[in-house]
Amino acid sequence: MHVGLKNWLQNQLVFQQIQYKLLLSYLAVLASILGIFTLAVRIFFTHSLNQQLIEKLRTLGQSAANAEVDDGLQKGESDFPLQELIHNHQALQSFDAEGRSINQQGQYILTLPLSHQETIQIQEIGKVRILGVTLPVKSDNGHLMGYVRASQSLEELDETIKKLDWGLGGGVVIALILSGVGGVWLTQESMQPIEQSFQRLKQFTADASHELRSPLTVIKTNVAVALKYPEGIRPTDAEKLEAIADAANQMTRLTEDLLLLARSDQAHSPKRDAVPVEEILHNLVQSYQPQAELKQIHLIKTFHRTSQHPSGQLSVLGDPIQLTRVFANLIENAIQYTPKEGKVEVQTSLTGQQLYVSVKDTGIGIAPEHLNQVFERFWRASEARSYHSGGSGLGLAIAMAIVQNHGGEITLTGQLGIGSCFTVRLPLS
Repeated sequence: MHVGLKNWLQNQLVFQQIQYKLLLSYLAVLASILGIFTLAVRIFFTHSLNQQLIEKLRTLGQSAANAEVDDGLQKGESDFPLQELIHNHQALQSFDAEGRSINQQGQYILTLPLSHQETIQIQEIGKVRILGVTLPVKSDNGHLMGYVRASQSLEELDETIKKLDWGLGGGVVIALILSGVGGVWLTQESMQPIEQSFQRLKQFTADASHELRSPLTVIKTNVAVALKYPEGIRPTDAEKLEAIADAANQMTRLTEDLLLLARSDQAHSPKRDAVPVEEILHNLVQSYQPQAELKQIHLIKTFHRTSQHPSGQLSVLGDPIQLTRVFANLIENAIQYTPKEGKVEVQTSLTGQQLYVSVKDTGIGIAPEHLNQVFERFWRASEARSYHSGGSGLGLAIAMAIVQNHGGEITLTGQLGIGSCFTVRLPLS
């Protein structure tokens, strides 16, 4: 898979992840609101039904208490309609002033002892919950004659609450499903301007980089001509022209890097040749040896072989110029950030049909929290990694784009103040 298609898929994956996060956040907030609303409705509705039932039992108990006052506490059968009590799943109990049971009738009768402190009692008998309300029976002169306890089964109440729970739960689920469908459409609509802006930004980068090449070439050419014939130029003017030439060279490198990255984001078929990696590394080590010696850095190479490949040239399919740029960036980066008398080692190893190239240094290293950011464009970990070093800040981003274009992978390990190790994995041809 070439890098253009791969980068396009990665960009689409990033946008999809953002879209999913927005959708999940929206649904989470909506679910929380609906959950709180549902809980509040359930609590209010349940409390209202309980209060209605309690008032109903109070009325029943008061009617029975009035009958007891008129007839006196009977120690036999009460004349209260028994069939009506059974039909309404209710019961009545009479107690004397000491709390001893005198009479009871109905189907659902509490077996709990009479409580003078609790006027409302709930008991579970089998699978049925029973609610009881106790009222005192007093004579006309206020003398306590006894107590009446009215009770009723809570089956109907529990069934009503169960239906309420199913209704509220089903309503929440349906609301979330419909909101999810609408949320997908809303997130897609909200992401479209972002994707379009991203595409316009990439196109602008490519166009700007391309358009900047011509004026920079003109500046460099004219400065070079002026410096080639310094007879009519004052020494101070020559220094200024050299500064302009350095700035133009730096801007040229930057625009070339931006243009390369912009092109890597587009779909195109890269060049595929057999590239001798070890030969490239050998030449690069030789090329950078004077720079390393100038900083008193030990630049060495170590090529490991296996029984499958004891000798001979190891090759990968790809563009030799681009792969050379990858390893040149890594070696130059290692030398640049390795202090005096440090060491930079270039290693190769084989695992199956995968070639691994490692560039390890004893430089300034990088903090663990920054390991995933070093390949971002223009990212710099510290002031030490600044534009004054002469780089454009795109070297590692370019290296990753090229390696991915060749079906490989580049990773980084290291510790702050100890060193770093970049490892490139490429499939053998």
